[in-house]
Amino acid sequence: MKFAFLRGLASVCLATALCLPSPLLLVVVKADTPAKTIALPPGVTRVTSVEGITEYRLENGLRVLLFPDESKQTITVNITYLVGSRHENYGETGMAHLLEHLVFKGTPRHPDIPKELTERGARPNGTTWLDRTNYFETFQATEDNLRWALDLEADRMVNSFIAKKDLDSEMTVVRNEFEAGENSPYRVLLQRTHAVAYDWHNYGKATIGARADIENVPIERLQAFYRKYYQPDNAVLLVAGKFDEEKTLKMIHEYFGPIPKPTRVLEPTYTLEPTQDGERTVTIRRVGDTKVILVCYHVPAAAHPDKPAVQLLAGVIGDTPSGRLHKALVETKKAAFVQGFSFDTKEPGLVNFAAILPTSADIEAVRQTLLATIEETAGSKPPTAEEVERIRRQYLVSIEQTLNNSERLGLELSEWIAAGDWRLFFLNRDRLKAVTVEDVQRVARTYLKPDNRTVGMFIPTDKPDRAEIPPTPDITALLADYKGSAAVAAGEAFDPTPENIEARSILPKAQGGLQMVLLPKKTRGNTVTLTMSIRLGNEQALRNQREVGFFAGAMLDRGTKKKTRQQISDEFDRLKAQGGVFGSARQANFSVTTTREHLADVMRLGAEILREPSFPESEFEQLKQESITSTEQNRREPTSVAARAFSRHINPYPKEDVRYTPLPDEEIERIKAVTLDDVKRFYETFYGISNAQMAVVGDFDPAEVEKLATELFGGWTAKTPFVRLESRFRPIPAADETFETPDKANAFFIAGMPLEMRDDDPDYPALALAVYIFGGGFLNSRLAVRIRQKEGISYGIGAGLQVGSLDRLGTFTVSAIYAPQNLARLEAAFKEEVERAVREGFTAEEVETAKTGYLQGQQVSRAQDRELASRLESYLYLGRRPTWDAEFEAKIKALTPEQVSAAFARYISYERMSRFKAGDFAKAKEKAAQP
Repeated sequence: MKFAFLRGLASVCLATALCLPSPLLLVVVKADTPAKTIALPPGVTRVTSVEGITEYRLENGLRVLLFPDESKQTITVNITYLVGSRHENYGETGMAHLLEHLVFKGTPRHPDIPKELTERGARPNGTTWLDRTNYFETFQATEDNLRWALDLEADRMVNSFIAKKDLDSEMTVVRNEFEAGENSPYRVLLQRTHAVAYDWHNYGKATIGARADIENVPIERLQAFYRKYYQPDNAVLLVAGKFDEEKTLKMIHEYFGPIPKPTRVLEPTYTLEPTQDGERTVTIRRVGDTKVILVCYHVPAAAHPDKPAVQLLAGVIGDTPSGRLHKALVETKKAAFVQGFSFDTKEPGLVNFAAILPTSADIEAVRQTLLATIEETAGSKPPTAEEVERIRRQYLVSIEQTLNNSERLGLELSEWIAAGDWRLFFLNRDRLKAVTVEDVQRVARTYLKPDNRTVGMFIPTDKPDRAEIPPTPDITALLADYKGSAAVAAGEAFDPTPENIEARSILPKAQGGLQMVLLPKKTRGNTVTLTMSIRLGNEQALRNQREVGFFAGAMLDRGTKKKTRQQISDEFDRLKAQGGVFGSARQANFSVTTTREHLADVMRLGAEILREPSFPESEFEQLKQESITSTEQNRREPTSVAARAFSRHINPYPKEDVRYTPLPDEEIERIKAVTLDDVKRFYETFYGISNAQMAVVGDFDPAEVEKLATELFGGWTAKTPFVRLESRFRPIPAADETFETPDKANAFFIAGMPLEMRDDDPDYPALALAVYIFGGGFLNSRLAVRIRQKEGISYGIGAGLQVGSLDRLGTFTVSAIYAPQNLARLEAAFKEEVERAVREGFTAEEVETAKTGYLQGQQVSRAQDRELASRLESYLYLGRRPTWDAEFEAKIKALTPEQVSAAFARYISYERMSRFKAGDFAKAKEKAAQP
């Protein structure tokens, strides 16, 4: 989704972002979507149905949305509480988010929620935002799993512990999350600028809260906040995926119906932000390696008819590569990146424009160009019909893709529930379709005014030009007769077992160096996913080609002999395709999701990008600047510093090897040295089909795809044949290194060791499960329970195991974020847990629980078409069939606690691990020494 970053930009989560003259006159009212007649439990009423989603209401006030989708072999349960940082009072900032964490700490009936989530192989999370908090879990579609999830959400709605001991440990975890945000110049500037943009409204307060409030909030206030807002009349429950609607509604009534409707009254928030009467400025001075400018303007709420026009205006100005800021700043090399975005809020919010600059840039000159480019859209250079249509098409493609994925739509509706009503999602889509270029021009004139902006100086003026922000509409009246459009086509009930995948897969005869695997099936919205990998070169030929190969891959979609970069982007949007072509020095990839009717044209476009790149010089210079700025930006980021050092130590390749990891200064010099002729020469030398694999999963005609793939790629051979780079195990001496990153509130820890192992070795299943118990799952691993849940040292900690399928080389890694002053505690706890696992092994209960969660997680992964296509393509390269999964999972099922414990003890050793830490440890030491 091209605009998906908007959600995660400032939302805080638990796991490790149009204008119509009248709101109602131009809305096309359509017949209520025909719904299957089902028997309703006592006291349950059917409210409405729009495009396959039906709303019900229980007597206690709980609103229920059911979205059955037979094509999805998973179920997503999402509950949205209408409480976020907007509802917090003085001294309570961050309370909604802190409560989100505590609700995972258990209930009398579900005392260990992370353990249960892990056992079920679920993909869960909880997130907090300005107007709402939501919790969701996606799991394998079984009635038992669905009952468990509904029972869990009903129980923790009113019976969560919210205990002092849990607050004591989780407070430090949340504070660690706060510190992680403080490491990002962009996020800090976003928070400070929004704070200046608002005088009174809580949208000016960051969802994460103030550090003092996080550290000092009394448990009694949290408990009162929980009892007030976590009630059925303040919640919307959504179930999406493969389930029986009538049975599910009965289950919901069974679990949620007994919860009484509270007697308290929730008073609506009534603080309105006064009209801004002059430009505001804020300057942040901190250690960093890039410069950032953010400009924001007050705009209406998500439900207001002007908001869709504001969305399109933000794209006209801030899109890449078509946007005006990109052309004015990036193409002229004054900035490396630009953005334009707005959030969908229940009450009036902000539209934002940002630019990230290299350290050498003249920030004042860029600020002037940035403001001039934005505000000339309100005057001398209004948006054109072509610009508006391009951005509208991008939004509509994204919305259509969301509608084709019940899991994704279910979570997207949380945002619109928070904005006032879930049906606003569909109304906003309809308004986007109806908006005119005159509407966009009018909202530019209305809101993009100097006196309405905040730049991320009070300037007196005799004639203030104020922008009056209209109030939020009456949403009940707005949606009284809204019905939406017809529901999209449903898919088949596909069983994602290895055996069924094997039986349904088609393996055409290889065409030259191209192998194909085709898995046709009916999907929701007739979607289809294609993924293709073209492997390049050999060890000798790729020497000293790391950066050149990167640029060759990154330049592919920046222009062909027939199309410009913009035309390529427009064509992908027209074809309702998400994904694209990209590459590195070792392989090129074509990965895309589209619909059946557009697949052939998308394949032709992908082939054109791969086979006819034009390598425009202007785009090459932009890419070099972006790459240098990105390297500079990460130069002193703790995560990048420690991870780079770890990679250099554990993978000690010589400088000329394509797998070598350079230092930042070295990387910048290498980037500067790359020429366009180098890039063209690399392409001519290495690109072609000597070893390529393609997988297609979804709604398509296999014969047509096979024929077209042969036509498009047949005869395209590489001058340099592909020979796989072999990786060999070599003992690496343990290292222990610490790096100072001044003025960074959050630190990063990474540890690990190489392993001599392949994924078909007898010990691999046992070690994989052991590492899952030790550091995988959802907050239920040995490491998470000790270091996060009990001691509150780290917001995010986990372990991973990567093992080769062709070479006997693997890596065991552990990573964590934490406050610099907690380094000694973190290392001590980590060492103790490693040594305890080696010494004592794992219990029978841990092993059985891990088996269940691990195996269900594999099933959930195969139910996602994009993941399945990637897996099938990889298996072609490895010479495997999908039944390899079944054989591997059978080995997992057969494991004993003794085998799992023995594997961990045999391969993992604290003494042989290398450890790298980066953070502001000097400041932490200085603070500790103060009386």
